[in-house]
Amino acid sequence: MGQGILPFEYVQVARQAGGTALGGLPLFIELAHASGLWASVKRHVRVCSEEQGWTDEQMVMSLVMLNLAGGDCVDDIRVLEHDEGLCRVWRIGENRHLPLAERVAAVERFRRGRTRTLPSPTSILRFLGQFHDAKEEASRVIGTAFIPAPNAALAALPSVNADLMEFAQSVSPQRRATLDMDATLVETYKKEALASYKGFRAYQPMNVYWAEQGLLLHTEFRDGNVPAGHQQLRVLKEALKHLPDGVENVYLRSDTAGYQWDLLHYCGRGDNERFGRIGFAVGCDVTAGFREAAVAVAPSDWHPVYRTVNGMRVKTDREWAEVCYVPEASAERRDDPDYRFIAIREALAQPSLPNLPEEQLTLPFPTLEVAGEKETKTYKLFGLVTNLTWAGGKIVRWLYERCGKSEEIHSVQKEDLAGGTLPSADFGANAAWWHIMVLALNLSAIMKRLVLGGEWANRRMKALRFLLINLPGSFVRHANRSYLKLSIDPATFAELVAARSRIAAMKRPPPS
Repeated sequence: MGQGILPFEYVQVARQAGGTALGGLPLFIELAHASGLWASVKRHVRVCSEEQGWTDEQMVMSLVMLNLAGGDCVDDIRVLEHDEGLCRVWRIGENRHLPLAERVAAVERFRRGRTRTLPSPTSILRFLGQFHDAKEEASRVIGTAFIPAPNAALAALPSVNADLMEFAQSVSPQRRATLDMDATLVETYKKEALASYKGFRAYQPMNVYWAEQGLLLHTEFRDGNVPAGHQQLRVLKEALKHLPDGVENVYLRSDTAGYQWDLLHYCGRGDNERFGRIGFAVGCDVTAGFREAAVAVAPSDWHPVYRTVNGMRVKTDREWAEVCYVPEASAERRDDPDYRFIAIREALAQPSLPNLPEEQLTLPFPTLEVAGEKETKTYKLFGLVTNLTWAGGKIVRWLYERCGKSEEIHSVQKEDLAGGTLPSADFGANAAWWHIMVLALNLSAIMKRLVLGGEWANRRMKALRFLLINLPGSFVRHANRSYLKLSIDPATFAELVAARSRIAAMKRPPPS
């Protein structure tokens, strides 16, 4: 009797020699070498023993590849370990960043002999546990926002990411850095996690996205109860330190979480020694004073907001207007710069029904009532503050651009990669897992934009895995040469070979 409806049966066989279901993943291993990622981990991270056992590079890079392959928990490393073809390529490539003498010594690190290609789940969990600082956790105060100071191991991971930024800048130099700051909630059922502002248990990392490079410049892992606006100025200062040479002008975009006057004054006054004045557009709170200023705007001073669709300028249902609004905090010093406030209104598609109780007429967002000749229209009201001198419509469109990519990154982190499934009850271990996921995110972004290019640049990980990573093949040795045989169409094969050539041309020299 058959196993199912169709006339075939599954048969379990021994591990296939050289077989792989991830024929495209070695391309990322090569890119990790060309970008100096392997060497960067070795240079910055000091967790594993220097004499025996797994190295920091093997630990971190195995988790990077786990993210790219689609795994989202520590146990998924077993799938990669069982992929014979991938393991053979991994063994060839894992020590390519080392001098010859260190490659020889690496073989002797496993005194009882090496039985695995990749670290076991237990070894990985022990490794991640080294990023947790129990003493720092003791400083928590119940009911207050607290961000644990990273220990030396955790503090090293942003430096590794900064090296990736330098590599991307060397391949595709950018003189401008538009930074989008935004926090994202990572929901979890771990009892150690704290309740977020939405009521569920979560962590709430803060991201700083570099729009021109399409990379995550900096991230800070946080508890769920830490407000998104908490210590944003410190996070911005840390992110600015990671911008590579060649960047001359910096701009900042944020939602209302960035409406912090210490942050805005820092940008507006030009307090940063390297970049000076930082242009910004940040969502502002719609206070009673701001609403009054919006009501006072003449009808003729409201202008339509346009967006570009298929190269054409299309009018939206939103309008903007400059408002005369000067909050006290905007002028702490006589030499403070002038800030512009812009109101944005959007007509509600559904008018309020008559004779409803007052409590049912309350909307969960600020509104603006405008009396007309025939009826009173209700608008959804937004606000932004800026120090830019551009035309108001351009500022509004520019601020809205952050929603296209930087907020999409949140979904990629949590759904496409392993950021949405945290491995531990310890804050530091989860923070390390998050930072390593960011390395995978940036490596894939570099692959899509700088190596593959074209239509690949905007593809999500789902397409990247389906079209490039999950390629069936087998690894063989013949005549003292290695071959990865792939059963794919000629166009994909040609693209793979061309990508390898471009990666080889990008290879960075080892650090002096």
